[in-house]
Amino acid sequence: MTEQNNNENNFDLPRIENAVKEIINAIGEDPDREGLRDTPSRVARMYEELLAGWKSDPSQHLRVFQERYDEIVLLRDIPFYSVCEHHLMPFIGKAHVAYLPDGRVIGVSKLARIVDSFAHRLQVQERCTGQIADFIMEKLQPMGAAVVMEATHGCMTIRGAKKSGAMMVTSALRGIFKSDQRSRSEVLSLIRGD
Repeated sequence: MTEQNNNENNFDLPRIENAVKEIINAIGEDPDREGLRDTPSRVARMYEELLAGWKSDPSQHLRVFQERYDEIVLLRDIPFYSVCEHHLMPFIGKAHVAYLPDGRVIGVSKLARIVDSFAHRLQVQERCTGQIADFIMEKLQPMGAAVVMEATHGCMTIRGAKKSGAMMVTSALRGIFKSDQRSRSEVLSLIRGD
């Protein structure tokens, strides 16, 4: 790939455009007709935006503060979108991220940015959920981390099973939230809003 065909995320936009033209041809459409003429370029830019997390380092969002706080920190209802690696279709939902600090906290907006860094990739929801929890455990070193993600998947709602409204829920519990039943119950209750 030439340098001019790559942006900072190493997306080869002309190559994506050519692939989209091939898809349009393969389904029997004319990629040169007025309504489709700019579609390959739009799709390439869309993938560049949707998958921007692929080459980003979530650590860039960390700003750790020393703080004597030892209760659960939770950010609920973080909107996210991702792209399913099996069908290249979106899954959209909300994430809930909690941790139990051990003398270190991070800015609340950083939790949302960490979710985006992992979600904006070709993903499966299960992996994304675990990656966020593992990242928080590694970088923040809390006593525990909990991540719950809820999403609707285009590959199930508009194709295949066609079960509109079905919601997939995944969880990743680490540290005390996995090993201690009372702590686990408390964090899951807070996530549910009980």
